[in-house]
Amino acid sequence: MELGIYSFAENTPIAGSSQTRSPGQRMQDLLEEVELADQAGLDVFGIGEHHRSEYLASSPAVILSAAAAKTRNIRLTSAVTVLGSEDPVRVFQQFSTLDQISGGRAEIMAGRGSFIESFPLFGQDLENYDEIFSEKLQLLMKLRESERITWSGKHRPAINNRAVYPRSQQDLLPLWVAVGGSPQSAVRTGNLGLPMALAIIGGQPAQFAPFVQLHQQAAKEAGHPAPPVSINSHGFISEDSRQAKDYAFPAFKLTMDRIGRERGWPAMTREQFDASCTIYGANIVGSPSEVTDKILHQHELFGHHRFLMQLTVGSLPHKKVLRAIELFGSEVAPAVRKETSAAAGSTA
Repeated sequence: MELGIYSFAENTPIAGSSQTRSPGQRMQDLLEEVELADQAGLDVFGIGEHHRSEYLASSPAVILSAAAAKTRNIRLTSAVTVLGSEDPVRVFQQFSTLDQISGGRAEIMAGRGSFIESFPLFGQDLENYDEIFSEKLQLLMKLRESERITWSGKHRPAINNRAVYPRSQQDLLPLWVAVGGSPQSAVRTGNLGLPMALAIIGGQPAQFAPFVQLHQQAAKEAGHPAPPVSINSHGFISEDSRQAKDYAFPAFKLTMDRIGRERGWPAMTREQFDASCTIYGANIVGSPSEVTDKILHQHELFGHHRFLMQLTVGSLPHKKVLRAIELFGSEVAPAVRKETSAAAGSTA
């Protein structure tokens, strides 16, 4: 199994403080996190696109290009690119450029996005939200496959026999589709034969098993080989269980309560948070052994190929984040890889 981290470059006050880091300092901290993840032997680092005051990552490809210069092996992906409000040609060009800079380590994770700020910002109509995403996803797929394309659709000007450069170093630039709570999205992704990144940030993970089944069945019925699946979840790691929860809870609460005020959710309690960190909950928070056990438990549910953790759901002290990355790479990743490799060997 591939293991990695994703971040939105959040820059909110650390619990107990009203001050935030300067944007420049937060970016330097983020690049240090990616560099350490590479050194620790993790497989993937993702940057998610947002257009809100509490996040700094409105341009994931730019941040990932800076990270490419500081890393050697780790794959670099968006998490996600909000494709409905982007131009697929520019997305392809940006990530092909990243692919060349990184020596073939770039990926795109396209999604509809969990916030809508980018749509009015770029003059996009939310009325046809899903239709726009579907059309642009198919254009992006075509851009990966052909140097010169002819294409027409309803929501972007036609392209008539135009070549698009630069091309990616990889023969086919990897493209994942991020899926939240929509069965239709899982089916569409499978029909296209694309890998699915399933976000599980609440509830009980077992409830999401049907999404993986729908994705895999749709791919099979469309004649595609079984595409990979990633599980993307909130989490944090520290030396012991109580310490991990004590560190993570204030940041999680600040973030989830802020979003909750916009969407009508109640405030998060410590009891709810602790319950979400049990083996059957959504948050992957705990000691290295607990985090390992929880990833393996979910692997029994989903049989997934990749797991990505959002370590910084809200701002945490930088040294604690770096220590979490070290523990992820040195203790969790080897244990998970050993067990999943053994399981794969026993079924071969």
